[in-house]
Amino acid sequence: MFKGKTLLITGGTGSFGNAVLDRFLDTDIGEIRIFSRDEKKQDDMRHLYQAKFPEKSSKIKFYIGDVRNIDSVRSAMHGVDYIFHAAALKQVPSCEFFPMEAVRTNIIGTDNVLTAAIDAGVKKVICLSTDKAAYPINAMGTSKAMMEKVITARARTVSQDQTMICCTRYGNVMCSRGSVIPLFIDQIKNGLPLTVTDPDMTRFIMSLEEAVELVLFAFANANSGDIMVQKAPACTIGVLAQAVKELFKAENEIKVIGIRHGEKMYETLLTNEECAKATDMGDFYRVSADNRDLNYDKYFVSGNKERCTLSEFNSSNTAQLSVEEVKAKLLELKYIRQEIEEWENR
Repeated sequence: MFKGKTLLITGGTGSFGNAVLDRFLDTDIGEIRIFSRDEKKQDDMRHLYQAKFPEKSSKIKFYIGDVRNIDSVRSAMHGVDYIFHAAALKQVPSCEFFPMEAVRTNIIGTDNVLTAAIDAGVKKVICLSTDKAAYPINAMGTSKAMMEKVITARARTVSQDQTMICCTRYGNVMCSRGSVIPLFIDQIKNGLPLTVTDPDMTRFIMSLEEAVELVLFAFANANSGDIMVQKAPACTIGVLAQAVKELFKAENEIKVIGIRHGEKMYETLLTNEECAKATDMGDFYRVSADNRDLNYDKYFVSGNKERCTLSEFNSSNTAQLSVEEVKAKLLELKYIRQEIEEWENR
């Protein structure tokens, strides 16, 4: 599907962008464009991949820009076949304090990317969302929920044959930038308590590779306006902290510090309302867009009483991993294995 094609990744210097590069660089893809606003991260990334893949790094092109500025987005669109839109403000507390910044990046920025993509004739745009967009209670989740609405609305206005626009929604990605597992490891290394908001709080957990798999599944199977959800297990934050402690054979205490601004006790990947029209696709759910128009008169004459039997899919009613299961999942990650080796050889 990607042979000789040009892929643009917005927010491409983040954890997801690096995972996509690791997955794609050794394939026959034509070009991968990294679009972001941080020149230092781009320079670090450029040197890293030149060292890791000297013969293939020429496939990577870097574009400085900001999704908030549609002109800078347009400048990276020429000749692009596909887009993975990952640029976002993702930290819940910072979005609580600066909600308009979340609006400008997550909502307006997404609309800019979609406008530029449609104008440039991009074939497919896959946008990355979050479980926090379902029943949102914080600014980050609310901005992502609005982002999803923008995606669905724009998908209605353009033919799928011209530009297919869809969305993926997933939970916490283990060891991604700003996530809690690297924090726990730093606290262990520095002899500090592992700070836990609430040990009974549950979160979906998945690896970066699984996040990329979801995006690729959406790329191959989604229709315009769809929200694609990956079925994921979960665990409590207390179990996660204990698993990290045991992997590092650490004696650090676990300290409960209380819930931060805008946090939930559990997250939702599929709401009850979405379950009414969701399709079970094995390891994934598809939430198709509601493509009815604004003329509701006809629904008073001929309604639709059918409803899917699915119920809300959240991090408290999904499969709960034990400490041993979380340890096994963590050990699948190269980052964790390297950190443990360094810790044992200190």
